[in-house]
Amino acid sequence: MKTTQHTSAHLFEINQHLQQALFAFIIVLCLFSIISPPIALLLGVVLVNVFGNPFVKFNAVAITFLLQFSVVGLGFGMNATAALSAGKEGFVLTIFSIFSTLILGTFLGKWFKTEKKTSHLISCGTAICGGSAIAAIAPVIKSNENQTSIALGVIFILNSIALFVFPFIGHQLDLSQKDFGLWCAIAIHDTSSVVGAANKYGAEALQIATTVKLARALWIIPISLLTAVLFKNKNSKIKIPYFIGLFILAMLFNTYVPQTAILAPHIVAIAKVGLTITLFLIGATLNVTTLKSVGVMPLLQGIFLWIFIAVLGLVSILFFH
Repeated sequence: MKTTQHTSAHLFEINQHLQQALFAFIIVLCLFSIISPPIALLLGVVLVNVFGNPFVKFNAVAITFLLQFSVVGLGFGMNATAALSAGKEGFVLTIFSIFSTLILGTFLGKWFKTEKKTSHLISCGTAICGGSAIAAIAPVIKSNENQTSIALGVIFILNSIALFVFPFIGHQLDLSQKDFGLWCAIAIHDTSSVVGAANKYGAEALQIATTVKLARALWIIPISLLTAVLFKNKNSKIKIPYFIGLFILAMLFNTYVPQTAILAPHIVAIAKVGLTITLFLIGATLNVTTLKSVGVMPLLQGIFLWIFIAVLGLVSILFFH
């Protein structure tokens, strides 16, 4: 009996070391830009489902920190004047798409009989900025761990698909970098995949997509306040995305402080590496258990909402922009 237990413990230890070694190997590939962001995400999905994730406890914290660090770093590669122009162009479409998605999400949630709080989290994640919006809204509506996990699962699944699908559609429709960047910012859930897809498309697309997406992320604040009223939670604390202020500061430095030009390209390069690692870690959250826990109805709600905002954004950009 003791021998069997000893053997099992030994095999578990070997498996854990193997997991850690594979994780370290892929992160090294990311550090040297040997793999692209979409491939990093795909490797994360494969690795977690074949070997498991040895760093589950640290994954969420690492994703949040690396994403915010990367976004701020990308600010050093952007021009404030061009970013302001892009933000103005996407402003009306941002407002319309956010509120129409939230309204449709409410109706779809009732139609699919999705639990009310889960439905609202999925709608907010689709309308604003994916996982960041869910993390901000969850304490406002006092959702439990299961409700939050289901919403995050839906968003991360669709977000991962978007990273591959959107650049393909963009090239098939021959979208300009400007149009693609704007479409990404409106229709892809999470900032990580918005930046990953836009970066794959081109430098101009990256600048427009990042700026418009972060301007969109600021809508977390009014939507959180509105949510607190709708769910009658007067004492809820609103999470403000402070890192967006650092992103703006980085842009201003890059635009108006000439000396920044010496370090800016290196900071941007490090930020892009950080983004690739972020997408790998996000992929490593999508194991079979997560996928099964989502359920059919919440996933259908997420898919319908995603198709709606993607089509609405694309039609608006092609015919009215």
